[in-house]
Amino acid sequence: MFAQTDLSELVAESYLQNSDKIRPLAIAIGMSNFVKQTLQKQPQFLQTWLVEYPSVANAGNYAERLATILGQVKDEAQLSQELRLFRHREMAALSFLQSNKLASVEFVFEHLSDLAETIIIGARDWLFQRCCEEYGTPMNSLGEQQELLILGMGKLGGRELNFSSDIDLIFTYPDAGETVGGRKPIENSKFFIRLGQRLIKALDEITLDGFVYRTDMRLRPFGDSGALVLSFTAMEDYYQEQGRDWERYAMIKAKILGEDPQNINHRYLRQILRPFMYRRYLDFSAIQSLREMKQKISREVVRRNLTDNIKLGACGIREIEFIVQTFQMVRGGRDKILQERSLLRVLPRLAELKLLTEQQTQQLYDAYIFHRQVENVLQAINDKQTQTLPTDEQDRARVMFACQSYLQKNAENQPLVVEYNIHNWQDFLQILEQHQHNVRAVFNQIIGEEEDDEESPLNEKLAVWQDILHYQISEEDLAAVLVDYPVSQSDYNDIFRQLSSTFQDWVKRTIGVRGRNVLRKLMPKILDMVCNREDYLVVLPRLLNIVDKITLRTTYLELLQEREQILPLLITLCSQSIMIAEQIARYPMLLDELIIQNSLTQVLALEQYKTALNDYLIRIPEEDEEALIDALRQFKQSQILHIAAADILGVLPVMKISDHLTYLAEAIIGAVVNMAWKSLSQRFGVPDHLTDTEQGFAVIAYGKLGGIELGYNSDLDLVFLHNAPQDSETTGARKSISSHQFYLKLAQKINSIFNLNTSAGVLYEVDMRLRPSGEAGLLVSTVSAYETYQQNEAWTWESQALVRTRCVYGSQELSQAFEQIRRATLAMPRTSGQLRQEIYEMRYKMYQHLSHSDNAHFDLKKDKGGITDIEFIAQCLVLEYAHQYPQMAVWSDNVRIFDSAVECGILSFADGERLKHCYTAIRNRIHHLNLLRSPSVVSPDEFVEERAFVAQIWQRIFG
Repeated sequence: MFAQTDLSELVAESYLQNSDKIRPLAIAIGMSNFVKQTLQKQPQFLQTWLVEYPSVANAGNYAERLATILGQVKDEAQLSQELRLFRHREMAALSFLQSNKLASVEFVFEHLSDLAETIIIGARDWLFQRCCEEYGTPMNSLGEQQELLILGMGKLGGRELNFSSDIDLIFTYPDAGETVGGRKPIENSKFFIRLGQRLIKALDEITLDGFVYRTDMRLRPFGDSGALVLSFTAMEDYYQEQGRDWERYAMIKAKILGEDPQNINHRYLRQILRPFMYRRYLDFSAIQSLREMKQKISREVVRRNLTDNIKLGACGIREIEFIVQTFQMVRGGRDKILQERSLLRVLPRLAELKLLTEQQTQQLYDAYIFHRQVENVLQAINDKQTQTLPTDEQDRARVMFACQSYLQKNAENQPLVVEYNIHNWQDFLQILEQHQHNVRAVFNQIIGEEEDDEESPLNEKLAVWQDILHYQISEEDLAAVLVDYPVSQSDYNDIFRQLSSTFQDWVKRTIGVRGRNVLRKLMPKILDMVCNREDYLVVLPRLLNIVDKITLRTTYLELLQEREQILPLLITLCSQSIMIAEQIARYPMLLDELIIQNSLTQVLALEQYKTALNDYLIRIPEEDEEALIDALRQFKQSQILHIAAADILGVLPVMKISDHLTYLAEAIIGAVVNMAWKSLSQRFGVPDHLTDTEQGFAVIAYGKLGGIELGYNSDLDLVFLHNAPQDSETTGARKSISSHQFYLKLAQKINSIFNLNTSAGVLYEVDMRLRPSGEAGLLVSTVSAYETYQQNEAWTWESQALVRTRCVYGSQELSQAFEQIRRATLAMPRTSGQLRQEIYEMRYKMYQHLSHSDNAHFDLKKDKGGITDIEFIAQCLVLEYAHQYPQMAVWSDNVRIFDSAVECGILSFADGERLKHCYTAIRNRIHHLNLLRSPSVVSPDEFVEERAFVAQIWQRIFG
């Protein structure tokens, strides 16, 4: 009988009993038809309210209450009904709190999100058990049970769900395999597709009880045409190879529903997605992508006449989201505090990072809450997804009542009463307009607003270029312009071909209005500057390649256009170094260095590289190894750009350039060893012979790194040593291994980090063939074994290599032990004639096999009189005289070896100085050829005197 009672009769009866208590109920019903309908369909729920109204204190605990209900569910029809009734009751309670202004706006949409997450996970878990009963349990090849993971996207992921939102979901599962325990095994993919289909039906299907949530799966990889559920591997492949900017934008809010930090699958899925969402560099391309997305939405607003839409319309909710997520996409890879799903959590951090002022962030916060209050009130009226301002007078009255005063959180996360003086609809619109004005001011500052196509030419020359570039370029028009430049007429066709090909390609790209406007201003400047140079044919393709790579990164284009000092510097660098030009084109993040630094030629002090690298890495979580490895590469690239600029512009001499490249490499070696050590020690503990601060491990540098003579393209020749006793083991609680095995794994890990090819390139090529016994020897040796080998088994060429060695990483004790071995080995008495004969024969073999130059060229490294001859002279002097003059075994670099030879009377002062001049002059030329990515080969007319003098010294020593 009670179930048939009219709601109004029940309310009237209650009013007679207690008129004061009925007012909140009347407000809730008056503000929401949905609340009224829910109470009519579930009158027992109304009876509960009349005993105790919903409150902030008893809101939530959804999982516990839903679990009790689902524990009694027998079939999917009952599941469908119970989910709908539960959802309606809980949302009606939240509407009650909202209408009576008992909870903040933030509280309401956070609890709406928690409710949705609880229902989705509850339904999934119930259906999973049912599917396992029917098909068996999905397992992987290791016998581990598989689960369906659900990514909640958009406002669900950010805990900002609307009152009547659609929910955007993506389904995934860890590993391929098949079910176990069913009548017939099926593939995991089929199992999870069936589970996903049944889950969508349970949520989305409209029944007599309504629906739970309209479910949208179009954000999954490949959209509607893609599989409903993908494995982790397929997900990773898609986002690495095909993921687009709008998908990055969406993925920033993705949340693993029911996430458990201890669940290894949940942690691994986050690791898969993080690199896609957050780039390791300042990703200015995101601004243009978001701008184009916003323009597309704006066109849709006009087409569908959505001008009163508070979400999609001008200065609405979407623009606030665009502002915040622009900063997240551009800077989130570097500033980890921006890696949040919640818009409201990110906003204050924009002020902390000085990206927006505190006033701007507060204005955006207030505007967002005001819009969300309006949105939730509109949607709570009929449980209908709408963001359009009402024309109906009753609905307008509801909106005005809700916005006259409401609760929002303050800076201390406490409820704050916000009040507006709203007496009529015009008052409401004025307040809305003020919020929108504040949003638009920030949006235009960050995202940018469209500009007029018309622009004033800077001068007549640029105006002519603009006319040509504005229309389809013709060879005749270009020739008419080039006649005023020092360009050879025979080169006109080549220039036309390059420009025409580039512009035709750009026409096909979705560069956008703003990007094309910037290009129309920038390209005349570039062509005017380039064509005024003698090396225009060298510079033009390099610069066009850079601009080509940033056509969709409007901020970088604007950087070149607006900052007058940058373009001339970039042209100079490109003219002197194809290496720099290619690096900037491949990694446009290097252009950040032109913004951040006062001068590109400012290099770190030698002793600061380790500190600077540690500061650079400290912002990245230690457990995020991929991010750390990428950061190492980014640090190296940015520092080499500074070093090369200082080299090209003559700020540093060649000796100093090598010093900086060497110290940079040493800093990176230290970081790599420590990274590998942490990884291994977490798995196996540390060798038990060590104290807390020791590693018992040393890195020995050979070759150019050992000789402090590193070049831009040099490999790292490394040897690893350790001091573990024979019977030592590691202290791992779960797994212990011998210390020798630990150090072997450490060497392998270090090698893999160096050689791993990531999006930022390879860190360094590492060559370990100079270790004892070469490629047949162990990757890492004990100090005692290394000493025995060097003093009893090493060939003469290995002793030559030992001349150019240093300990570049390790404790002082290990470093001193190595240095004693090195000096003792180099100082061993040798028969002069035999030593010289062996060195001569070694050099002769190298010349026969490695030198391929003819009389028309001179190979600076391999030909007679070149770098190799000078290095062999230095090594011979050390090995022959170190037993007589210990000073000869001190230094590993050739210049100071020659200085020592002069001090010991082995060389005359004049010969020593001339050898140093020959060596540094040839090295300097090799450096600059490296910058040009050219082989170390020059005309035979160069270095004639130097080659003759080296040959003279060679003849004197070796006969």
